[in-house]
Amino acid sequence: MSGTASVKLADRMSKLGTETAFDVLVRARALEAEGKHVIHLQLGEPDFDTPSHIVDAAVDALRSGDTHYTPTAGIPTLRQAIADYTSETRGVAFSPDQVVVTPGGKPIMFFVVLALAGEGDEVVYPDPGFPIYQSVVNFAGAVPIPLELKEEHGFGFSPDQIRSLVNDKTKLVIINSPHNPTGGMVSEESLEELARLAVKHDFMVLTDEIYSRIAYDHDGVPTSISTFPGMAERTIILDGFSKTFAMTGWRLGYGVMPRTLADQVTRLAVNCNSCTPGFVQQAGLAALTGPQEPVDEMVAEFRRRRDTVVAGLNEIPGISCIEPAGAFYVFPNITGLGRDSDTVANDLMYDGHVALVSGTSFGPAGEGYIRISYANSMANLTDALRRIRETVGRLY
Repeated sequence: MSGTASVKLADRMSKLGTETAFDVLVRARALEAEGKHVIHLQLGEPDFDTPSHIVDAAVDALRSGDTHYTPTAGIPTLRQAIADYTSETRGVAFSPDQVVVTPGGKPIMFFVVLALAGEGDEVVYPDPGFPIYQSVVNFAGAVPIPLELKEEHGFGFSPDQIRSLVNDKTKLVIINSPHNPTGGMVSEESLEELARLAVKHDFMVLTDEIYSRIAYDHDGVPTSISTFPGMAERTIILDGFSKTFAMTGWRLGYGVMPRTLADQVTRLAVNCNSCTPGFVQQAGLAALTGPQEPVDEMVAEFRRRRDTVVAGLNEIPGISCIEPAGAFYVFPNITGLGRDSDTVANDLMYDGHVALVSGTSFGPAGEGYIRISYANSMANLTDALRRIRETVGRLY
């Protein structure tokens, strides 16, 4: 055969974005192939092993033949455990039929937006924020409305900000607290105002609480918007196992939502992924119902790393960094270096051999910042701080 037929993509494909952190990983691997030693601070992935009791549960399930189809919304025992856990940690009563288990948390984002938002509907999302939010809103044909998160608000948002953005065209508001990429959290005052507006304008809230167990100044899970009056029937809680239990590669997430919406999300899952592997769900069951000490130990270590990284960054001329309240990222302000975020991120990669992500990868409001994941060893973080300091000294 001679020649290659051109592939004519549907117009909707131009609306999909991507995750720059994975692009950074590819470029970092290319440097390593040239013999460079790169410190990886770009991915949002705990550097801890999955606790052994969770691994054992999956192995036992495999050996017992749990290799067949499962119910699309999840196996009953896991849905019950998720309902119990979410009820206990959020202080709101949830039932298993409100739970949909998916291969990772992203399907919940995708399915919820597709189920709720159509042409002309407005969806408010955080900027800077996880880039898949805007990507799926665009793909659904809805109108994305950015909610700018500001450093002076601890990378949350003010009640005035959310009031200025929502109206009767608003179909969905997406929030993420603790937040990727900044580690910030939404204040209870702002959650209360968002809840009031949701009731007034009758829209839903997708609250991404995937980092809910990695919150440093809270006794337990931080306040969820689902607890405010009128919000139990207007809230979709997105959570999962990747961050809390160091299970990123297992691909196990879930959504807790009103029953009528859960039915529709399940229909979308039938059409997309059929089900989530049974042995992976058994691992999730062991994670929720088994020992929690590994989680506590991981969070304590993240806190120690956070304190070291924040202090080290604030010693570098031209860089300032506020202390994040949760997750495992810092979002330092680099405007004092006099260069844009992409330039600084590239310089630190190719001159300092520290892989991190430009703030603009998370939206236009990320200009002037870079994201650093401190999900790496203390030794590597200390070395990375040295490299950043020396690179800034040479180039700026």
